[in-house]
Amino acid sequence: MARRALITLGTLALLLLAPIGRPAAHAQENYPTRPVRIVSDSAVGSANDVTARIVADRLSKIWGQQVVILNQPGAGGGISARAAAAAPADGYTLYIAAASVFLALHGGPGVAPNLPVELPRDFAAIGFVLQEPLFLAASPKAAIGSLADLIAQAKQKPGELSYASTGRGRLTHLAMELLQARADIKLRLVPYAGGPREAMSDVLGGRVDLVIDGYGGLAGGMQGGLIKMLASTWSGRFPGMDNLPTIAETLPDYFVAGWGVLMAPVGTPVGVIGKISADLKTALEDKDLTSRFTADGAFPKYMSPQDTTAYIQSQQKLWRPIQEKIAREMQ
Repeated sequence: MARRALITLGTLALLLLAPIGRPAAHAQENYPTRPVRIVSDSAVGSANDVTARIVADRLSKIWGQQVVILNQPGAGGGISARAAAAAPADGYTLYIAAASVFLALHGGPGVAPNLPVELPRDFAAIGFVLQEPLFLAASPKAAIGSLADLIAQAKQKPGELSYASTGRGRLTHLAMELLQARADIKLRLVPYAGGPREAMSDVLGGRVDLVIDGYGGLAGGMQGGLIKMLASTWSGRFPGMDNLPTIAETLPDYFVAGWGVLMAPVGTPVGVIGKISADLKTALEDKDLTSRFTADGAFPKYMSPQDTTAYIQSQQKLWRPIQEKIAREMQ
């Protein structure tokens, strides 16, 4: 009797569980069934914002659902990270973040205490999205015509030349710290939390001598000839800008690439992450997306969730000495 009761209870449990498992799998296969939000750490109009919107547009077409970008800049990326991490882990709120959120200077001014973001503690990786060079430019009112000019003047007047960067500890700041270390010069950082538009206003007005950012953030000044382009941080000359040298041509082995990744809140079902990752790969292989990325100064680059996590961890290790140097100087 007892044995029969156990069998009956076991059978009942299986019957109760069976309907639950199938709809869950079915929901993952048909994801998404409603609009998807992607929280962005970047300001509207920045290089990262432009590329995020291109990805969102392509995913919208693949899914047949609207994909909306929610810009939440500030606190070095901390505001966006908190908002995305607190969202339901159901795949309908994702997070697209730039390298700087993972490389943020812990405890730096304007940086949230919960940064840098670490994987897999804070988010589940979906996939790598892109790489992009940064561009170094001078104010039209600065007597700087080349990287060699910049280095020569900086050696003569240490700390007098200023440069605009989108926040302390962000990749633009780290890239310039690396340049200073390689060239043995000292420049003065002017951080801007509001994105490249605010920085460009001061650069154009001559209040700041230099600016470093992605193509999307500098495109208006570049195309209008309003700023003087000095060099890129890429490994080779940028397509369509053959006359613009790389920093590596003056400082050998110098290379800095911005990057962007797509994340989901911790606890998002593995099946949903796999579906989004596969669709992201399809989006990044689209020729129209590639041409739009290139036009905005970026290159699509897909990585699996596992490879994305490993790459981010390697970048955090690579930049740690520069971050520690910055932290010491701030004390």
